Amino acid sequence: MYGGCHTAIVSVTNENPTPEAWAAIEGGYDLQVHVAPDVIERRIDDLDLAKDFLAHGLKGFVLKSHYFPTAERAQVVTKAVPGIRAFGAIVLNHSIGGLNPVAVELAGRSKCRIVWMPTVDAANETAGRPDGTKKHLPFWAKIQLELASIGIAPPPMTVLDADGELRPEVRTCLELIRKYDMILATGHLGRKEILALVRAAKEMNLQRVMVTHAEFPSQSLTSAEQVELADLGAMIEHCFTTMHTGKASWETVFDSIRQVGPERCIISTDLGQTINPPVSDGFAMFAQTLMDAGFSADDVRRMAVTNAGAMIE
Repeated sequence: MYGGCHTAIVSVTNENPTPEAWAAIEGGYDLQVHVAPDVIERRIDDLDLAKDFLAHGLKGFVLKSHYFPTAERAQVVTKAVPGIRAFGAIVLNHSIGGLNPVAVELAGRSKCRIVWMPTVDAANETAGRPDGTKKHLPFWAKIQLELASIGIAPPPMTVLDADGELRPEVRTCLELIRKYDMILATGHLGRKEILALVRAAKEMNLQRVMVTHAEFPSQSLTSAEQVELADLGAMIEHCFTTMHTGKASWETVFDSIRQVGPERCIISTDLGQTINPPVSDGFAMFAQTLMDAGFSADDVRRMAVTNAGAMIE
């Protein structure tokens, strides 16, 4: 469990990581990065990120694209930069056919490690829709709005049917995720969907389940909800950009990690955007901010190295 005091208050990111913060994430994996090549401008590409991670003693990362599978890219990066492991992933948005078992089967065959449920095309995610929220819009929202403006706006997706049960094609996707021992990640689904999905994953004996960026506005899971999901066997992911860009408070994530326990949490960056810090720097800044709030170096290492490694390897 959490090993620090509860008295420290940190309102903003600590942008000056110490050697101790870097040491706490040495050997760590970042399970969510958004880098080039992409349809969105990024501050760094796959190969340069791999070289940067290697220079900082980090072990690897998962390439996330909201629109395209990344397994082939990941295999090239891993071969090109010995000492770094890059992992591919797929997100079940409309660009790959939505909740599409064919895409999941082929993702498994191509050694994808993570299957995210819908993100930009989730019914729960209103950012990027003409009638949706206009606050703190992510970069991908511009693409969604551009697609809608030219008449490309298929209906948003939910994993639940009219009776609140998982749709048959979703269950098929879960079976395929289990078959290939991939990680099920919850994407930008809403609370009710996430709970139903995680319960089904437990019933179906999926071994790797991750609740995606729990504090992100379209999820905004309470600490009690995170505890419930962790009790069902899910790891709870917390992403640096959510707090760094003001979409949630640091105190909120500190409290959630304390309630859930570092042994059931993972920290990722969700970085790669042009206006945000470099990915590796953001990882260390996350570590430093947690340590400033009273979490121990061992707590940080558990979330960044041990838990992330056990999930991805």
